[in-house]
Parts: sequence; structure tokens; C-alpha cells
Amino acid sequence: MKFGVDFGTTRTTVALVDRGNYPLISFISPDGDAFDHVPSVVALDDKGLLFGFEAHEAALGGSEHIRSFKRLLSDPDVTPRTTLRLGNRDFLIIDVLTRFLEYVAGMVRENSSAVIEGDEPLEAVIGIPAHAWSAQRFMTLEAFKAAGWHVIEMMNEPSAAGFEYTHRHASSLNAKRTRVLVYDLGGGTFDASLVEAVGRDHAVLDSAGDNLLGGDDFDMVLAQVALRNANVMPASLSDMEWQALIEECRVVKESLNPNSRNVVVTVGDTPISFSVKDYYEAATPLVEHTLEVLNSLLSPTENGGERVIPEDVAGLYVVGGASEFPLVSRVLRRRFGRRVHRSTHNAGSTAIGLAIAADEQAGYTVSECLARGLGVFREYDSGASLSFDPLLTPDDRWTPGEDTLVVRRYMAAHNVGYYRFVEYRSVDEQGVPRGQVSPAGEIIMPFDPVLQGEDVDLKHVSVERTDIGHLIEERYRVDENGIVDVEIVDTETGYTRSAHLG
Repeated sequence: MKFGVDFGTTRTTVALVDRGNYPLISFISPDGDAFDHVPSVVALDDKGLLFGFEAHEAALGGSEHIRSFKRLLSDPDVTPRTTLRLGNRDFLIIDVLTRFLEYVAGMVRENSSAVIEGDEPLEAVIGIPAHAWSAQRFMTLEAFKAAGWHVIEMMNEPSAAGFEYTHRHASSLNAKRTRVLVYDLGGGTFDASLVEAVGRDHAVLDSAGDNLLGGDDFDMVLAQVALRNANVMPASLSDMEWQALIEECRVVKESLNPNSRNVVVTVGDTPISFSVKDYYEAATPLVEHTLEVLNSLLSPTENGGERVIPEDVAGLYVVGGASEFPLVSRVLRRRFGRRVHRSTHNAGSTAIGLAIAADEQAGYTVSECLARGLGVFREYDSGASLSFDPLLTPDDRWTPGEDTLVVRRYMAAHNVGYYRFVEYRSVDEQGVPRGQVSPAGEIIMPFDPVLQGEDVDLKHVSVERTDIGHLIEERYRVDENGIVDVEIVDTETGYTRSAHLG
């Protein structure tokens, strides 16, 4: 049985491939209630780790817990050895993620609207933020596999939403308007992609995003406004009191509708009432920040005013659970008017699109842009200087389900080569990476055949210029999930060094 699985920051949703239909799966909580998602929560009690619905209940009862632990993966420095702390214990993030995804798989099999026979495999296309670093892609992929999912491929979340748009709104696309601009505001991330759709063939032309902006931030702002109105300093709250306040703010925020006029948040034991207007004023900069991120995908105007949605775009397609917050639609409509279209399944749009991608009979295809580049710092001038070589740019393309190969060949000019790989979002005028730069791995490659023995400690070998050396070949493979592997080969001796970057 095939699925689309959107591991979300606050909610995990699953859609089923069912004879050309892609319904969201309903999950039955321990209380017997039906939900269209599994809470992305981990908690710790005296029996150990709890996940999903059980973790949510334990959190309400005061147990140590972490919501939005997916957000921890967006740190460019995260590795499979990175830990998170619950109570006074440390757990590997990769292990917590794996066990949560095992829980989701168990819910799909035993407590959901899906009807699965015996040990039928759970085949899935899984989602990933468009601007995820390689480490996040690798850890998410490995955790799904270890949790018992058969991963068909990994797909960028806004691209999946583009599939869902085409599936539901194909009539809005025509010869003059062949593109859709996806605005995906989730619980912990914001992504935007400009997608061209010709029939069922899609191409992501450009993308932008912020991995540290989402619905959690709106909860934080509401808590700050409540504390200000209560004349309470945040530092006076214990960790448990702060967590309880954030949880209440999340519930209060999700209960707001366009007609809401007042907000009531309990601080300690005291209900604090204030106007929705106060909250919206405090939260508006967050929505405006999404517009700043989106700006690079918009068209300039002749008078130099605010950028606009390009004429060949059918509309701004708003998806993601956090986009249900009324302020988001209010700001977007004020800026773009009637060209704003909300998905009828805000929180489930990505899962539905992933299910469409899992359905071979649907015939949907997508060509992606990498969204983050890969480069290497090389030593030259006998190791006295460094230069940066952008191997893959953020605009380079790859296709989910297929490999892309980039090859470099040159004659070695030194006895040893130090390769320091980084992922980056942009470069300056001199071609040097700026802004968010993440180490992606390191290789020390001996070019001198004398140094290619197993017992040579290359870290203490100084770089020296040599006469004409051997022909070296670098092979960079972007795999079917957007993860990059590198292999460096001395073509004359056959000696090879390789690494899984990120």
C-alpha cells in the first residue's frame, strides 16, 4: 500500500493512494477520537519515551516533553550524533525521530482508517523542507527506513503542494498562466516555490525559504503578549509553567477565526483578556517576514514599488497548517488581493501531493532546483592560500527518483589535496559563500602514490607543489533524494576516497 507522509513540525499527516483518490488518513487516539494527524510530540515519563497522542496527553499532565522536535533537524550543524535533552537525560535525535516514525507506522497499521492486510509493506513518498540541509535529508531518510517504511523517494514539500494544486485546480492553468506560486507556512518552517506546470509535468523554477519560521513563532508571540498584559516577566516562570503557557497559546491561536475580537489566555491561575488586535499587531512582523522571503520570486514594478505576482502565475497557493491563522490570509489578501488561493486542506496539502507522487498511474513528474549549493575550499600556492569552488549552485536541477552526476577532471599539482566541503545559500560578488554556510564533510586525498598506503597519516602531511601529477577525477552524485555523494579517484593508480556529504 502506498502513502504520502508529511512529517510536520507540529503535526504529521498521511495520505493514502486509493485508485486515483488521495484521502487523508484518520487516526484514532487512545480516547477513541478521530484526528487527521498524529501530534509530532515526544514526552518522557517514568516508563520512558512516549510519542504522538500518548506524548500529548503526558505533556498536558506535566511530563517533560518536546514539541516541534523536527525543528532541531533544521540546524545546519546537526549530525547523527546530535542529542536532545528531556528531563535529565540525553537522547540521540536520530533515535527519537526513528521511534516517532515507528509510532506513526504502528498507528497507520493498527489505529487508522487505512485497511492494511497482514504485513503488507508501507511504501511512501516522504516530504522534506525545500531548503533542508543534506544532514536533515540524510537523517530523515535513514529514520524512515529504520522505522519500517519503504521509501520510494523524498520530495520537497512545496513541490508536493504543487502536485495537489494541479490535481484539484487544473482548470486554472492555461496557455497564458502555466505557473503557481506555493506559499507553505508550516509549524516550524516557511517555504515558497515557483512551480511551472504543463499538464502533469512540473518544474520548480526557483524557491526561497526560512527553516526557522513557522506556527511555533506565532505561539511564542501570543505568550509574550499575554505576559505583558498580565504584568508578568517571562523569567519568573519555571520551565514547566512556560511550556504550559505555550501549549495554551497554541490552542488559543488555533481557535481564532476571522470574527474573533478578544483573546483569553490563562497565566498562572489568572485568565488574561486582551484584544485580538493587540496580538495581530505583535504577530504581523512574522507574516511580513514571509513576504520578504517571498520577494525574490515576485516581479518588480515599473515604478519601483512593491513587487507583484508574475502575470503568468495562476495565483499564490497558500498551504501549511500555520497558514490557517487568520492574520496570514488578511496580510496576504491585503498585498495580493484575489490572486491568493487557500488550499481546502491546508495542513494536509503536502501529504496529498506526496501521495500523488507515490501513484505511478497518476503520471506526475517534477524537476527540482537544489535550493542550496555545494562547494569546496581548495588549497593552492603550496597550501598558502584557499580558493572556493562552487561545485553545485542553488539553481542546479535534480529530479526526484533519479541520479544527477557532475564530474571534474584535472592534473594534480600538489602531493596531497585537502577538500573542505560546505553547503551554502548564496555567494558574494567575489564568489565566496556568505550567510548560512554549513560544513558538509572533509576529504584528504593523497595525489602522490607514495602517500596512498593504508598506514599513512595524511593529517600531518604538508602540502607541497609537485611536477605534473596524475589525472584526478571528482564525481559528485546528487541521488534520488537530493543528497550528494563525492568520489575522488586517481585514474592512474585507481586509488579512491569517498564521502557522504552532509
